[in-house]
Amino acid sequence: MSANVSTTPSAYDTIRSQKTILGHPGGLFVLFFTEMWERFSYYGMRALLVLYMVDYLIKNVRDGTIHVVGFATLQRGIEAVFGPQNVQPMASQIYGIYTALVYLTPLFGGMLADRVLGQRKTVVIGGVLMAIGQFLLAAESMFLLGLFFLIVGNGFFKPNLATQVGGLYPLGAPRLDRAASIYYMGVNLGAFFAPLVCGTLGQKYGWKYGFAAAGVGMVCGLIFYLWGQKFLAEDHLTRGKQSHAEKVPLTSREWKVIVALMVLVIVNAFFWAVYEQQGNTLQIFADRNADWHAFGFEMPSTWFQSVNPMFIFAMTPVLISFWGWQSRRSKEPGSINKMAMGCTLLGLSFIPLVYIARGLGETERISFLWLVGSTFVLTVGELYLSPIGQSLVAQVAPPSLVSMLMGMWFLSNFIGNYLTGYLGTFYEKMSRDAFFLMLGGLALAAGLAIFALGKPLRSAMGRKV
Repeated sequence: MSANVSTTPSAYDTIRSQKTILGHPGGLFVLFFTEMWERFSYYGMRALLVLYMVDYLIKNVRDGTIHVVGFATLQRGIEAVFGPQNVQPMASQIYGIYTALVYLTPLFGGMLADRVLGQRKTVVIGGVLMAIGQFLLAAESMFLLGLFFLIVGNGFFKPNLATQVGGLYPLGAPRLDRAASIYYMGVNLGAFFAPLVCGTLGQKYGWKYGFAAAGVGMVCGLIFYLWGQKFLAEDHLTRGKQSHAEKVPLTSREWKVIVALMVLVIVNAFFWAVYEQQGNTLQIFADRNADWHAFGFEMPSTWFQSVNPMFIFAMTPVLISFWGWQSRRSKEPGSINKMAMGCTLLGLSFIPLVYIARGLGETERISFLWLVGSTFVLTVGELYLSPIGQSLVAQVAPPSLVSMLMGMWFLSNFIGNYLTGYLGTFYEKMSRDAFFLMLGGLALAAGLAIFALGKPLRSAMGRKV
């Protein structure tokens, strides 16, 4: 052996030699719990965001009771484009702009990690910025500044944690789809507890306590990630430097993959435009038109946002087993067909709401179980689309661009979340059943579009996906 060749094992070699947990590297569960705490932080804040603006912030700003730095400028900008906005449409617009930008910044965070900082450093910077943002939300005057910190911090954090899952496995590993679904359960474990903790604190004891609890969750996630570094693979940037590989231009096949992913980004945007109404108009509907009494206890309406992650816990193992059963019989749908099925199921989930909302009065209430049933179907659709889409990017993206393309993938969330805010402005202009019918129709159209585009997309990616 040459004296110039190092015999020190790389971090990736070390990981491959470690004992596994449930058949997966230990690093997967470090990423699982880090993402769990970050999602606790994000969804805890999201559970309160629209209700906080509708029931407290905006009307008090307009009455002159409180002052929020930058709010007057933001309001003038929105009304210059869309005309005068009542409290609910204004809250919907702000919600849409915020959640859209949360998914735009990962594109730049992914590029920065790929070229300059590496995934690990970028995740830590993002976690610190998001913790600051959550604590700023607890101060009324700093509301918009807090959202700004969350937007920037999420851009650093989100694409660079998700891509580290792929780094734990060899290229083409058949376990990667399963790993993505396990990781996705971490997302939803945090999302489940967040409304129960932050929503309850915010609605029962004061908005600032809910936002502060979300900040504590982000700090916990950051500490856990720093502790678990030894279980993670080296950054793509670090591995590239060690290999001293000469950079080569993208091949025509790789360019076709990028174009195919861009097409899916555009179509998937309509899925997210409908899906994200859970934190916008569906939360308002749950608050004003659903009866949350059960067993002599009135649940806070923000608990509605725990229903979706609750079903994810229940259905993820079922679907993983079902896909395994299909795979053994060579009948498992490819990733693109799964995503089309996810959009279709999302559209079908609005049928119960269209039915029950017909003729519903402004203050008339329905059983919360109608929302639970609708959310069950919506959740199965989500599981067919969201983790599968991220796994698809990890499988087909050129290794040198994997974080950037994961960031690009989140552009569908950017476009979709902005559309969520825009569509939400029609909530008070349309009857409830017509509004829900519009949402369901958009999701079904997206599903049909993916089915129609399936063959050329699979051809462009050059593999069975």
